[in-house]
Amino acid sequence: MINVHPEENDYEGVYSDGEFYLSVTISHLAEPGKADKKGIQHMKPAPRIEGKLWLPQKHRLKVWELLLAGESYTVELIKGKDNRYRAHITFDTEKPARVSDPARGYLGIDINPDGVAVANTGYTGRPEPWPENFTVPYPKALHKFEGEFQVKIHPNGFLYIKIPELSYSRSFRSKYLIGVLAKVIVDIAKELGKPIALEKLDFGKDRLDIGRKFNRMAANFPYRKVVEAVIRRAYKEGIGTKQVWPAHTSPIGYWKYMQKHGVTLHHAAAYAIARRAAGFKERITKELKQKITVIKEKLAKKVNTVPGEGKGMTRKVKRLFNRLDEKLVLHNGLTRYKQESFYSIWHDLKQLALLSR
Repeated sequence: MINVHPEENDYEGVYSDGEFYLSVTISHLAEPGKADKKGIQHMKPAPRIEGKLWLPQKHRLKVWELLLAGESYTVELIKGKDNRYRAHITFDTEKPARVSDPARGYLGIDINPDGVAVANTGYTGRPEPWPENFTVPYPKALHKFEGEFQVKIHPNGFLYIKIPELSYSRSFRSKYLIGVLAKVIVDIAKELGKPIALEKLDFGKDRLDIGRKFNRMAANFPYRKVVEAVIRRAYKEGIGTKQVWPAHTSPIGYWKYMQKHGVTLHHAAAYAIARRAAGFKERITKELKQKITVIKEKLAKKVNTVPGEGKGMTRKVKRLFNRLDEKLVLHNGLTRYKQESFYSIWHDLKQLALLSR
């Protein structure tokens, strides 16, 4: 759909809901308007045409970073023999010196309504302890009340930055707190010399239900604004960013890493995000198979005394375990794309985690 509406700029690139758009002002179609008291003739705003802009996948993230950073650009529209228009976009910018190196690993982040979980992951795909005397500086502007900015550091490479006001603040205050949070995350990545790994939220955020209160906050939280603020700040500071497919990061963290590393679900999800950015597969281990077997045996022992109560080994649970038995055999031999697909084994393990609570 192409819309026509008046604007001031000749060209404007827009990113919305995972798509790029280009708006063009047709200046020569501007019509004369009314004259002012001094008799000076003014022109009405020229009509503006907006259409979807296709970009090669390899350039999409870079163009998004430049748009978020507010860099200037020029656009040249060329009409081809096939009556299709092609846009040549040139950004007038000096590329910041890159100070992060993916060879060192990734700093994975999991965004939540009250803050961000961070996982420091090495090039081997394992958590790296924080450097000696590592601290997270307290933002000078946050001093309204005690506990406005909280940091809990785990020495094995995990931490959680909590800003309680973030979950309910609105308008300018929310925008300011998101900017503060983005600066802290980028400063940590800059100190470690690692790029930031985060979820690509065009397809929604995958999470396990934690409670009604959390779900209510999560439904109204502007995840996209936090992602954009982090990418914008990282670009200015020369820190690389990598967005990954968001499916199943929480179930992977829940089943494989939460108990193993003694961390929360959010930390484990951040760790899964960092590993995915580094290109690691998530294999089904012997320990995970044992966990599934233990749950299966416990459910089989439960006796459903009341008809329709829905506890124990119901028909729904039996069908779930039948699917798991089939997928457990095949999972490790699948390609990474199939392992991360929506209806992979992690989809069924998410359902099992919810049923076994």
